[in-house]
Amino acid sequence: MRIDIISVLPELIRSPFEASILKRAQQKGLAEVHLHNLKAFGLGKHRQVDDYSFGGNAGMVLRPEPLFDCIESLEKERAYDAIIYTTPDGKRFDQKVANQLSLKGNLMILCGHYKGIDQRVRDHFVTHEISIGDYVLSGGELAAAVIADALIRLIPGVLNDETSALTDSFQDNLLAPPVYTRPAEFRGMTVPEVLTSGHFKNIESWNHEQALTRTQERRPDLLEE
Repeated sequence: MRIDIISVLPELIRSPFEASILKRAQQKGLAEVHLHNLKAFGLGKHRQVDDYSFGGNAGMVLRPEPLFDCIESLEKERAYDAIIYTTPDGKRFDQKVANQLSLKGNLMILCGHYKGIDQRVRDHFVTHEISIGDYVLSGGELAAAVIADALIRLIPGVLNDETSALTDSFQDNLLAPPVYTRPAEFRGMTVPEVLTSGHFKNIESWNHEQALTRTQERRPDLLEE
């Protein structure tokens, strides 16, 4: 998988891709993440990328010219399976969307900034408009990092245990069950006996029951889906 991220401030999200799982995924050749500074395509000697909104609305808007130039320059190098725009008015990002996008080969993410991007860019290029929640960030960079992380960890070979991602919360519309590790007894608190029994069928049944109970208590809306 290759992900190209276009941003006004790419330095905001450089570090997540230089550490931990995301770094190892790139070292293994399983994923590529490339950050592109939109200001390299800015207008004039000051590399302008934004301007005032028509209609007198408050806030600045990213101009179409730099975005068209940047996107078209990348499209000359490869075809993209999806061009994603991070925006509060997009579709809510969830595990189902992550699963679908993780199967793609080449992705581009446009980071919203200020009041967003010129609508003509959205109409002409964007295939997926995604929101990571009902709140507003200063820019779409952090949302882009969240999306990239969620996708890359699903690629086979990225996680040491490939079955781990399949048992995460939201797979099968359930939250994950409680988890425990050593020691089996700590300050009088013990691990449920079934988990130390070695009886895998009973453990699987317990995990499912706990996942169902936790989902009913905390996110009953998931069960309605």
